[in-house]
Amino acid sequence: MSQEKNKNFNSKILTQLGLLIALQVILTRFLSIQTPIVRIGFGFLPVAIMGILYGPWIGGIGATISDLLGFILFPSGTYFPGFTLTAFLTGFTYGALLYNKTKSPLRILGSVLIVCLFLNLALDTLWLSILMGKGYMALLPTRVIKSLAMIPVQFITIDLVWDKFLLKIKGLISIR
Repeated sequence: MSQEKNKNFNSKILTQLGLLIALQVILTRFLSIQTPIVRIGFGFLPVAIMGILYGPWIGGIGATISDLLGFILFPSGTYFPGFTLTAFLTGFTYGALLYNKTKSPLRILGSVLIVCLFLNLALDTLWLSILMGKGYMALLPTRVIKSLAMIPVQFITIDLVWDKFLLKIKGLISIR
């Protein structure tokens, strides 16, 4: 009986991860505003949810799978592994700071600041400068504006989703 319960538990998690990965690909590839150096959208949300629900490793692996599937199914430009590394680190960061924790505005803000400023701004700008052959500092001004604009968007969205959605999901699946 315990083994059957564990099998259902794993299939539920895999199903939910599959849906979150698909949602991330759709939000990133189809429902984002994208230029060669900036992408604005809500693709961060399924990645944050994966981290919150399942922890840093599953969040990071789920984000990596999302990035790779998105590129394979709907390529836009050249594949660059640096962006996949950033995707992993993003899911890992959300999971490390928000998984198995009580909801706290400071925790949410901390995770959003790390993701927006260190990963999306600093690392992704480095990857773009390598990929495009442009100077890091030349790309930075536009990317700073995007990152600063996304901080409140991500903070408010994660905060709202945590209250309205994640608490219900956590109650339905006993993941702990």
